[in-house]
Amino acid sequence: MCTVGANTGPWEVYEKETPSSSSCESGHNACLLEELKLEHLRLLKDKFTHHTFSDRGSRRSWRAARKQGGRGMSLEDFQKALCDVIGPESHRGWMERVFNEIDISCDGYVEWEELSNYLLQQCREREHSSRLRDALLDTEPLIRHCSYNKQEPTIRVVAVPHPPPLRYISVSKVGLLTVWDSQLHIHKTLELSGDPAEEGVNRRKFKGWATDAVYLPNIHKVVVATSSRDLHFVDVSTACCFEDVHLYGFTNVPTTLSSWHDPESPGQCSLLLCGDERGGVHLLRFLKPHTVLFECPFSDDNGPQRIYMKDIGDHSRLVSYQHIPAVHQEPINRILYEAHTDFIMTSSGSDASSVVIMSTSPRRTPIVWKINKGVTCFDFSRSLNLLVTGGLDPAVKLWNRFITAWPVAVLSGHSTTVLDVVIYQPLRQVFSYSKDAELRVWDISSHSCLRTVHLQFACLHPGRTPVHGNFPFLLVAPPFPSQTPPHILVSCRDYLARLELEVGGGEGRRIQWPAGPVSCVLYNPTLKQVTGGFDDSSVSVWDVETGTLCLKISSAHGEEPITCMTLIGSSHRRLVTGARNGTIKVWNLLNGHNLHKLEPVSNSEITGITCLHDNKLLVVGWSRKVAQYDITGDKDVFVRADMSWKSGQQHRADILAIDHCPALGIVATGSHDGEVIVWTLDTQRPLVHLQRDTCSLAVAPVDVLYFLQRRVGVRHTPLLLSSEAGGIYWWSITGDTHPQGQFYAPCREEQCVLGLSSDLENSILVTADTAGSIQVWDISQYLLSIPHEPHSSRPPLLHSWGAHEGAVVSVEVQVYTEMLFFVSGSVDGTIKLWTGEGGLVGTFGQEPHWKLGDPSSYHIYSDQQNDMMAEEKEGREERSESERVRTSDLVSRGSPEECHFEGPVEAEEAPSPENQTEPVGPQESLAPGQTQHSKLYGSVQRKMALRRGRRQAFGDIDVNRIFPIGRVCMPFQALAVQDCQDVFLPKDLPMSPQMQRQTLSCVSEAGLSSLQLSINSL
Repeated sequence: MCTVGANTGPWEVYEKETPSSSSCESGHNACLLEELKLEHLRLLKDKFTHHTFSDRGSRRSWRAARKQGGRGMSLEDFQKALCDVIGPESHRGWMERVFNEIDISCDGYVEWEELSNYLLQQCREREHSSRLRDALLDTEPLIRHCSYNKQEPTIRVVAVPHPPPLRYISVSKVGLLTVWDSQLHIHKTLELSGDPAEEGVNRRKFKGWATDAVYLPNIHKVVVATSSRDLHFVDVSTACCFEDVHLYGFTNVPTTLSSWHDPESPGQCSLLLCGDERGGVHLLRFLKPHTVLFECPFSDDNGPQRIYMKDIGDHSRLVSYQHIPAVHQEPINRILYEAHTDFIMTSSGSDASSVVIMSTSPRRTPIVWKINKGVTCFDFSRSLNLLVTGGLDPAVKLWNRFITAWPVAVLSGHSTTVLDVVIYQPLRQVFSYSKDAELRVWDISSHSCLRTVHLQFACLHPGRTPVHGNFPFLLVAPPFPSQTPPHILVSCRDYLARLELEVGGGEGRRIQWPAGPVSCVLYNPTLKQVTGGFDDSSVSVWDVETGTLCLKISSAHGEEPITCMTLIGSSHRRLVTGARNGTIKVWNLLNGHNLHKLEPVSNSEITGITCLHDNKLLVVGWSRKVAQYDITGDKDVFVRADMSWKSGQQHRADILAIDHCPALGIVATGSHDGEVIVWTLDTQRPLVHLQRDTCSLAVAPVDVLYFLQRRVGVRHTPLLLSSEAGGIYWWSITGDTHPQGQFYAPCREEQCVLGLSSDLENSILVTADTAGSIQVWDISQYLLSIPHEPHSSRPPLLHSWGAHEGAVVSVEVQVYTEMLFFVSGSVDGTIKLWTGEGGLVGTFGQEPHWKLGDPSSYHIYSDQQNDMMAEEKEGREERSESERVRTSDLVSRGSPEECHFEGPVEAEEAPSPENQTEPVGPQESLAPGQTQHSKLYGSVQRKMALRRGRRQAFGDIDVNRIFPIGRVCMPFQALAVQDCQDVFLPKDLPMSPQMQRQTLSCVSEAGLSSLQLSINSL
């Protein structure tokens, strides 16, 4: 091995790539900066200058020998020097951590120059991170003009990621659709169709006004609402956009649109919501969106299919329709659907019902905000439990979801009407846009305005108010679309402006968006950290005990995706990463310093790296070759590849997997053609070739190889596992070469297992598949001896759960205080931590953080709170109508059966069959003697039984700690308390007026047992 010039031969690829950069979590080592003063630094420098190097007989590397002349200090000397300078009461724990971060070469010695450089870097990072930065980048906005609008304003802009690349579609007031690329260049235009019944040459010309538009991502259509009381469905699944459905004949003009679908099941039922000019809400449920939206009879007409709303019942097999009238007194200007709680959120300019949160079932009591001068726009974040509103009153207001009496904060600064607001969660900031083309960025935590931008549109004139559409704002941020940098689009009349946003950084940041699909995950038991490699060539390191980010390396391999990683040495302070272009690098995990760059064997993908000894590496990949590297001489940044593997190239297909068994001195490699070769490291010769028998021409590739290290000492036991097309095959190194056991692990068909792991005792096996699921198997007694025939039964399945939305590519087992945890990474861009039973501890990068020693901080308890809240609401539904509390603002309409849902929503009312339009669609049949009420009651009982079982599994917790009681208790606050026992009531207990109104009364203490008392009714 020798030092090679960086501009010659194979090293040229490193010179052309984007330089890497690393950043540590701010305040991670603030203890050193807080302890050291100027006089301390002077004393430390003097100690380094007069320090005498001591050799205690240990082997010194070349760099350590050089430091002998440079007055380098070992850890022991460094701790002694700091204790002498700062004081003996200093804690040695943080000293050792700081020493390891300063020792970038990992040779066990530091010099004064390294210490001073480290302190300078920490000061700069601390100063940089202390500045509260706004999300807008310091770049000039890109402004374009749309001449096709004919000086009419743009009503709405939607982002269309399919088919790639990203496109924008703007809808003008006159019904003209304009397609833009990501740089705001116009590609084509499309005009909505008019009424075919009109005579004349221009009978197809659209003559109304467009009111709103929404993109349906699961079916790739844009829906446009118009003043002609209709909806136009435009197909945008291809580069050629065309209108295919025209739904007309609504009772009122639709004013705003919104949509929802399940990202995990895009082919399942999806929802289109519409608010109208009379304050009503229309719900269209598409039952089979991937098949067709409406019935399509054969027609010779080349235009769009026209469907009359009165005939929507003829399409009940594919769509159901529901109408909730008079939710507001004025036209609805915004509508959203919150799928987690099944709530619809609407707003209007009415003072009496400015914002309403209600269920799709009108029987539940809605939450109503009464805001002076009404609301023109709002946005909601469930994770932050925050509602943001804007209106004629130029102040932006922040609200708690359950408290309607007063806002959490009032953000003053705008001088004109606020037209649009949006929450940017990655940096916990709010964007607001006013009628005078002023854009403001607000910090949610400090309630301060971080920046004010006056957009210089050409249509702006002094003293004149510019014309805007109803929806001038569009935020494009992860995860939609996932590979696009976050930005915003602002429209003013017929102009569009694009402004770039910051992805990360800043003290205000609390949620880190995924850096792209996860390619590999490692657990570091020494440093108690989790390291993740991403497709955007970044590496992130988190503290497993809290989930906080410790280190992030950006552009680790330029722009090439990271494909594999491994840890070096028993200290686990160095990381080796391999990339798709064949480059390999060694990193210091404590500070992100790049220690070595290894010579690429080819420009093909690296698929496996294993550490044979502390400084010996074995690398395989699509080159089908086995390369060796020796990084003992840490003076070299560039390390040559050793291609002297004695057996040469044995695999006939790309090598996809590798694993090492140190106790036997063997290594196994698996290739794309399903062949597994076990090599002896002493001779570098194949010990055995393994390949399962197949009658098919298609042979599944080897996805993962895993040695059961604990079974090495047990004779005649299969100890090598391979994953092939979802099957887990158990191989014995000696004897027969056929698999001794096999079973299919995934829960679904035609899936693959990409993650294999086990505990130290090899008593459990953890598998992770491409369906996003994780399975835990009991293998403590599985195949402890070689069977006479191949074993095909599955081991006992202990736990199985859906972990991610995308394929799980890696899973690791970790032990913390004798408790098992699992770490999983997925192509959905998330890395999660799980308990041994499959409970979610949390997602790395989330806020708030967890404490691994405190189970009450786990994410599973948040889910339990949601279940108890839902149970509390469903419990209220079970009470009879005679027991419902009628507040003073409830308008009585006779018996409960005669109540109907109309007028502004301020109280709970039951709909009547005459006034509520039931969903059109197939209805479930009832059993003989079963009423619809009893069928609903049985369904509720089953749901509550499931939730009770789930609550018993997780145990009891104090929900008042998570949902503290506020000054105002709203209907959906859903407070819960622990069960009370041994409650003794006094004999002279008075009857409250509320109990008397509900006819709950008795004349003796014994009569209390007959009363239907519950916490919900108090």
